[in-house]
Amino acid sequence: MDYLDALILGVVQGLTEFLPVSSSGHLELAKALLGDRAVPEDSLLFTVILHFATALSTLVIFRKDVLQIFMGLFQFRWNEDTKFSLKIVISMIPAALIGFFLEGHLEELFTGRIVFVGAMLIFTAGLLWLADKAKNTFKKVSYSNALVIGIAQAVAILPGISRSGATISTSVLLGNDKTEAAKFSFLMVVPLIFGKIAKDLLSGELTSINNYIPLGIGFAAAFIAGLFACTWMISLVKNSKLTYFAIYCLVVGLIAVIFPFLPD
Repeated sequence: MDYLDALILGVVQGLTEFLPVSSSGHLELAKALLGDRAVPEDSLLFTVILHFATALSTLVIFRKDVLQIFMGLFQFRWNEDTKFSLKIVISMIPAALIGFFLEGHLEELFTGRIVFVGAMLIFTAGLLWLADKAKNTFKKVSYSNALVIGIAQAVAILPGISRSGATISTSVLLGNDKTEAAKFSFLMVVPLIFGKIAKDLLSGELTSINNYIPLGIGFAAAFIAGLFACTWMISLVKNSKLTYFAIYCLVVGLIAVIFPFLPD
C-alpha cells in the first residue's frame, strides 16, 4: 500500500466512522477501487488501526464526558456516571464475544466482497430511514437498551452495515433521546477498539509489520477527519437529517451490487 492510498483510506475512515454510511464497507469499496491486494489479515489490521484513530478522536470530542465518567468511577459511588459506565460495559459484551470466537471468520469478509457490502449498505439505508421517522424524546438509555444496542453493534461488524447507523438507529427506535443516542453510540465503541489494539500488541501482530509509514499516514488522516465528522454527526442526528444518508447508502449499495456484473 502506497502513501497516497493510505491517506485516502484514512480520510474515508475518519469521515465514515461517524457518518452512518459504514466505515468498514467504504474502506472495502475504496480498497477495491484502489486495487488493494493486501492479504485478509493485513487488510483487517489496517482497518483496526484506522478505527483506533477515530476512537482517539471520539475521546477528544467527548473528553469532558469521559473525564466525568472516570471521576465518578473512582469516587466508588452509585451515581449517574457509574450507571452510564455499566451500560457501556453491557453494550460491549455482544461484540466482544463475536470478536473473540469468530475473528478468523470475520477476516474472510474483509476481502473485497463488493456484492455483500452493497447488500449490507442497502440494509443500513432501511435502518436510517426508519430512525429518521422516529420522534425525539428525553429518555435515557436503559440497561436493557444497552444490551440491544450492543447486539446491533455486534451485527455491524459486518462490512457494509454502519456501526454508528445501526447503534444510533436502534437506540432511537427504542425511544431514546437522539443526542443521547449519538453520544452513547460513539462512546460504546472506544473500549472495544482499545481492547483490540491491546490484543494485537500482546500477540505481536502489530510488531510484525515491515512498513509503518502508511499506517501512520492513515492514522493521522483518520484522526483529523474524525474530529470534524463526529461533531457534524451529533448535529445531524439531533436535527433528523438521517434520510439523506439513507438515500446515499441505498444508491452506493445498489451500485456495489450491480458493479461486478457489468461487462468489462
